[in-house]
Amino acid sequence: MASKRATPAYVCTECGWTSMKWVGRCGECQQWGTVEEQGAASVSTGVKALAPRSAARPITQISTSDAPRRKSGVGEFDRVLGGGIVPGAAILLSGEPGVGKSTLLLEVAARAAKEGRRVLYVSAEESVAQVRLRAERTNALHDELFLASEVDLGTVLGHIDEVKPELVIVDSVQTVASAEIDGAAGMPGQVRAVASTLIRVAKDRGLPVILVGHVTKDGNVAGPRVLEHLVDVVCHFEGDRQTALRFVRALKNRFGPTDEVGCFEMAGDGIREVPDPSSMFLSQGEPVAGTCVGISMEGKRALPVEVQALAVSSGAPNPRRIVQGVDSARVAMVLAVLERRAKITTSNVDVYVSTVGGVRFTEPAADLAIAIAVAGAIRDWSVPRDVAVAGELSLAGEVRPVTQAPQRRSEAKRLGYTRVIDERASTVSAALAAAKDRAPKPRARRTDDDIPEF
Repeated sequence: MASKRATPAYVCTECGWTSMKWVGRCGECQQWGTVEEQGAASVSTGVKALAPRSAARPITQISTSDAPRRKSGVGEFDRVLGGGIVPGAAILLSGEPGVGKSTLLLEVAARAAKEGRRVLYVSAEESVAQVRLRAERTNALHDELFLASEVDLGTVLGHIDEVKPELVIVDSVQTVASAEIDGAAGMPGQVRAVASTLIRVAKDRGLPVILVGHVTKDGNVAGPRVLEHLVDVVCHFEGDRQTALRFVRALKNRFGPTDEVGCFEMAGDGIREVPDPSSMFLSQGEPVAGTCVGISMEGKRALPVEVQALAVSSGAPNPRRIVQGVDSARVAMVLAVLERRAKITTSNVDVYVSTVGGVRFTEPAADLAIAIAVAGAIRDWSVPRDVAVAGELSLAGEVRPVTQAPQRRSEAKRLGYTRVIDERASTVSAALAAAKDRAPKPRARRTDDDIPEF
């Protein structure tokens, strides 16, 4: 028999990092005073070989027909998952409090139940009566949707054995605890044990499990980092609670791409899919000075986003720079490029830059849209409605190409934009002239003094 010796184990209560001796500072998350002794851990000096439950086979002889994807009933959620839910998959959905995680998963559960699949929804944060009230409001009632309000892992497993569901949703993994593990619910050891057990049940039975995860104030999934390693798919549900728009992004996906984005809209009667959210980010009416439409990429989806700018004369030594939905550092850089390379004075005006609809447009492709919007606001000219832009600005005043440029141009054309200003404009001055529908005169050699006024 292999000999064993007992050594004390010390675990970080913040991230789950373990050490054989006590230290004042965690070696993983660098937090002070979070390493505590968790009893004695048995360290084996030898491992006995056991007979495998099934023989190993060549990968070429393994069929994928045993794991067909199943539609969840919510098309935008299926898009993010890669086409549907794979049997036995462990999916982690995280997001800020109040963003709508429970509402989305209740809708997924209801639509799966309406397609004839039995669903078990375990709520460890709400009573079954509270979940029923929300289900009535969102019209998510069905006889194949079973509810349970439990915080004990053993009881949850008992419900799974009794109901025999085809989909399990646990809301949330940080509020379920195992009686066999010391510590309160939400502790790293508890989260690790609960997730490991549910994932093992999912793999052994081919039962997909969706876990709801809390996030910290930094936006990371709460609990040990091993939680994200254990699951197959990590999705993040995000959105400004002041607006109705919500996005689901895949941060990790073993069964599909991680560059897809699902769009949703929160409404009084629940959550709705938005397969084509283009109109939500555009204003209506005639063109106004200081507005420009840029083509943004959300995963593989190209979206037109209207950037609005307002310039007001300022006598202060440090004019204001107020931004919303765009990167403040990139706005500061764009203003410097406009003043130095395009002869547009920005140092004596307060500049306000925002996007329509609350969407965030922080990629480098927003540079050209910001530049044209600010130039139009200062010079008081508007961009025609048939013009869209996509380009990154360098400090030399050049318009650089952006990623997925052909897809951006194709989407702009589909939405009715007949002209797209991008890296083909070469310089910021040429881009401003094209946006104003006036091309600069050709010159053999261009200097800063030769740049036309706008």
